[in-house]
Amino acid sequence: MEGKRARESLVVKSALIGPPDANNVGTIFGGKVMSYIDDVAALSARRHCRMIVVTASTDSVDFLRPLKVGQAIHLEAFVSWTSNTSMEVFVKIMGEDLWTGERFVGATAFLTFVALDSAGKPHPVPPVIPESEQEKKLFDTAPERSRLRKERRQRSRNFAEKFARVTPWGEFKV
Repeated sequence: MEGKRARESLVVKSALIGPPDANNVGTIFGGKVMSYIDDVAALSARRHCRMIVVTASTDSVDFLRPLKVGQAIHLEAFVSWTSNTSMEVFVKIMGEDLWTGERFVGATAFLTFVALDSAGKPHPVPPVIPESEQEKKLFDTAPERSRLRKERRQRSRNFAEKFARVTPWGEFKV
């Protein structure tokens, strides 16, 4: 399968942060940011493979600086690495003070998407070709993130199995 350049999957989204988007201290709701992140990441993954994609995981969303009412939020997403049927998408969330023009990184995130065929089964995706220094750095460090994701997923499975034995009253079934 022929590879695709990382920049071919680039998705950019911008919005003005208004009062309905904010919490009681005037910063954008984290859930709103996470919704935007999933949206641009899914578009990026779909652009890369031209198939239906589903979110398999979100590594973490690291909120580094608050984005406030009256500022703009800008999100940039691109496929940074691929495995057989999955794609890692890097998302950078920027804030912009529209009065001064100052731009800053407000958050970053990595998500994993799986491509599906018409029967809903995982389908191979094209490899990604990194070109810029940023793309190459993300590509080179992706296998370690993938390994950590697999470990985290197994821990989540183990936890879910134990949690499933808890009754609504907190007692364990034996």
